[in-house]
Amino acid sequence: MRTFEYLRAEDAATAVVEAAKPETRFLAGGTTLLDLMKLNVERPARVVDITRLSGLDTIEVSADVIRIGALAKMSKVADHADIKEAAPALSESLWRAASAQLRNMASVGGNLMQRTRCTYFRDPGAYSNCNKRNPGSGCAALDGVNRNHAVLGTSGVCIAIYPGDFAVSLVAFDATVIVRGASERKIPVDEFFLLPGDTPHLEHQLSAGEMIVGIEIPRSAALERSHYLKVCDRESYEFAAASAAVGIELEADGKTIRDVRIAVGGLATKPWRLRVVENLLKGKTLDEATLRTAAAATVDGAKSSGHNAFKIELAPKSWHAP
Repeated sequence: MRTFEYLRAEDAATAVVEAAKPETRFLAGGTTLLDLMKLNVERPARVVDITRLSGLDTIEVSADVIRIGALAKMSKVADHADIKEAAPALSESLWRAASAQLRNMASVGGNLMQRTRCTYFRDPGAYSNCNKRNPGSGCAALDGVNRNHAVLGTSGVCIAIYPGDFAVSLVAFDATVIVRGASERKIPVDEFFLLPGDTPHLEHQLSAGEMIVGIEIPRSAALERSHYLKVCDRESYEFAAASAAVGIELEADGKTIRDVRIAVGGLATKPWRLRVVENLLKGKTLDEATLRTAAAATVDGAKSSGHNAFKIELAPKSWHAP
C-alpha cells in the first residue's frame, strides 16, 4: 500500500475542496476503498474522511419521494420500516448484499461507487493488462476465465461487470443521484454509470471535487409492489450471477399491466434497465405466457465471451413480477 496523507473533513465545503486536489479519494465506510488500496489497485496520495459530516445520513419518506443521505448505512436503510413498506425492492437489494458486518459499515453512497470484482482488475501484480486499471494495456479477461463477466454493455476493450445490487433497484425506479461540488446537481442514476466503450477507466459522471450527498427515488405504485431477486452460486455472501429488480402496477381489473419497471444486475457493465421489455408488458395481461415472451427479450444484444455464456440462458429466468 502506498503511503498516503489522511484528512478528516468537518464540513461538506471543505471536503469537496480537498477532494479536488490530485490523487485524492473520499473515505466513508471504506469497505471497497481499503481493499483496493491493499491490492495496490487504488493508490491515492490523500484520503479525505467524510464520515463525520452532519446531515448526510438521514432517511426521509414523504408522500411523493424517498430521500436517502449518502452516508446512511446499508443496514439502516434496509431495515427502515418506511422503506420496507414503500420500496421493498430497495430494502431487499441492500440486505441481500454482502455480510451483516459489511452492511453495518458501508454507506449507500459508497455502495454506488464500488468497483468491479474482475479478478484481472484486482490483481495488478499478476495482470498488467487491464484497460480499466491501466488504460490502453489490453483486457486479460477477454481470453481468460470470464465466467463472472458481463454479457451486456460490453466493448472490445472491457467486459468487467458492475457488481452491486442496490444500484440495480435504483435504476429500475428512476432514482436520482444528488452530487455536490462547486455547485449541486442531480443526475439520473441510469446516466450516472457509464458504459466502458473505449474508456473503461471512466465509470461514472463524478468529476474531481464532487461527492455524492444523497439519493432521491420518486414513489410509485410499482415501487410499492416491487421485489429484488438474486441468483448466486452460493445462497449468501455472494455477488449475483443474475439479478432483477421488478415492480408492477395493475389496472383495476387486477389482470392488465398498467406500469412495470425492470432492471437487471450481474449481467452488464452497469446496472441495466430493460425498457424494451417493460414496453412489451405494458397493457398486456399478466400471465405466464406474457411473462415468458417478454423475459426472452432480456438478453437481446447479449454477447458471450466464452465461460459466461450461461448468463444468457439464466437471465430470462432471473426476474418475475411479484
